[in-house]
Amino acid sequence: MRAEPVLGLAMLILASLAGPWAHKSPDKETLVTQGPPSVGAKAPDFTLPSSEGGTLSLSALKGKVVVLYFYPKDNTPGCTREACSFRDERAEIAKRGAVVLGVSRDSLESHAKFTNRHNLNFPLLSDPDGTVLEAYGCWKPYSIFGRTALGVNRSTFLIDQEGVIRKIWRGVNVKGHDQDVLAAVDSLAPGNGRG
Repeated sequence: MRAEPVLGLAMLILASLAGPWAHKSPDKETLVTQGPPSVGAKAPDFTLPSSEGGTLSLSALKGKVVVLYFYPKDNTPGCTREACSFRDERAEIAKRGAVVLGVSRDSLESHAKFTNRHNLNFPLLSDPDGTVLEAYGCWKPYSIFGRTALGVNRSTFLIDQEGVIRKIWRGVNVKGHDQDVLAAVDSLAPGNGRG
């Protein structure tokens, strides 16, 4: 038996258990008492390190509409398409008084490379321990090699000027998502349409 396939399989298993998508399962009490936020609920506040320097808090953005999106990993195909679509629509989103924030477990160093490589024009926030991902219910169980691990469920939250969640997209299909988000932002600011 050749060693390469066995070694490759072992590396894949280790990556699945320790990679950025792996996460310890929260205890049942936390899941029952907190649960994921829903439309009409106050968005959980957070403070995270930002790719634009320092930290950024959701509460500091009161008075603005916030497009908060959670994604699995920098520089992967789907995450790159999603980030670039928000980059391309940022001017339209900003015209409506809204800001875009991307969140993943990646480090600020990874975010810097991702931002520079794709000329991203909005902050990426680093949530290395997944606390904010958990607060927003963005973990999804995946089964790999007979083990269950939690990975990031690509999700977007539209938060109004008062910090209330007005729309949630879970299991986002990247194609056309930016347009869906723009339409929803428009619905929060009547008279602020394109043009």
